[in-house]
Amino acid sequence: MNLTRRGLIGAGGVMLLAACSDGGPNEKVTGGGQNAAPAATEYTGPNVALAFWNGFTGGDGPFMKKLVDQFNTEHPNIKVSMNTYQWADYYQKVPAAVATGNGPDVGIMHVDHVATNAARGVILPLEDLSKALNLTADDFSPPVWNAGIYNNTRYAIPLDVHPLGFFYNKAVMEKAGLDPDKPPTNNDEYQAALEAMKGKGIQGDWVTPFEFTGSMQFQSLLWQFGGQLFDDGATKAMFAEQAGVQALTWMTDHVKNGYSPKNVAQDADIIALRNGKNAFNWNGIWTINTLKEDKNLQWGVSALPQIGTQKAAWAGSHNFVQFKQKTKDDNKLTAGKVFINWISQHSIEWARGGQVPARKEIRDSADFKALPEQSAIGTQIDYLHFLPPKPGIADVMATVVTSINEAVLGRKDPAKALSDGAAKADQLLEQNAKKYGS
Repeated sequence: MNLTRRGLIGAGGVMLLAACSDGGPNEKVTGGGQNAAPAATEYTGPNVALAFWNGFTGGDGPFMKKLVDQFNTEHPNIKVSMNTYQWADYYQKVPAAVATGNGPDVGIMHVDHVATNAARGVILPLEDLSKALNLTADDFSPPVWNAGIYNNTRYAIPLDVHPLGFFYNKAVMEKAGLDPDKPPTNNDEYQAALEAMKGKGIQGDWVTPFEFTGSMQFQSLLWQFGGQLFDDGATKAMFAEQAGVQALTWMTDHVKNGYSPKNVAQDADIIALRNGKNAFNWNGIWTINTLKEDKNLQWGVSALPQIGTQKAAWAGSHNFVQFKQKTKDDNKLTAGKVFINWISQHSIEWARGGQVPARKEIRDSADFKALPEQSAIGTQIDYLHFLPPKPGIADVMATVVTSINEAVLGRKDPAKALSDGAAKADQLLEQNAKKYGS
């Protein structure tokens, strides 16, 4: 899973969703509705073939393929075939395929796409599966579990979470006289470390104006300062209020005070860390396996430092979904649920691919604790934040990215950039409410 490809998971494909609904934009799919089938923990029916689509085209793909192969070996009456696409292509192909009756049976969706696809009838409720397996928030984590609910109905079962972590170059820290085994944990320590590196001619923490990873850093800081992206109903933007200004000012001050260069290019921040040009980088858990490729690199990773008044971190999440069928097939639906449950229970192998398993029993296992980098980032599980389950929310988030870009590049001050972005976000939220009927 590389960084630039992950940059495609945002708004790509949303515009084609309208083609996937049998009804109009206000069509609702509720628990136990069309295509629903009783959930089961085992499948005893006739041989069935399942198409499983996802976007795991990077280094994580082989880990999922290994799990699928193992599942097929243990379930001779279920044959799962895995197809992978670039995420941007995936979010276009899936709705179109479902609309023509040629869609996959089971798939993966980022949590911020679940509500949109639920509203358009592309995916099916999974309430029966969670109830049959007696799954609750305690089996996962409340923020992770609740992220898969739209209109009081569950549409997704979480596979993993992929939060931001705090990566640091130990050799660069040592060069500045810092303890390489004690990364900063709060703002005072952070500022002191940046000053120490500046004194040695090192710009220690490069701020990027792009979604990866500037927007994710901003969101983490926003929540740490007690703010929110949107109000509770996701009807109004809140990111331009005081907490948002504090968060974005903290970032732009890096450039102003010489801790970061101006005009940092996409991915240049993590490249600089790998090349010994900077010491600190807020980046996703997927960076673990990237850094492990540098055999001579001395690096570490921890939970994000608490810059604001509370702990918080941005996170994404891959979720299992089932797709609407042209003709209902209870065997496929039941077998798909068995597959989802089995992969969830065996997700320690997925963790080795660079993820934090959503399932608590896997996170608490000795096998997961034996993965020190994933475990360090996983300690943030109970104070992770996700986008609200609102149809079209990925499109709205483009206004946040634009605001950060304008401020970090010095084109607007943080308050002005955020205010302008929030005004555009409010317009999009209103349009989406009419478009999706929510």
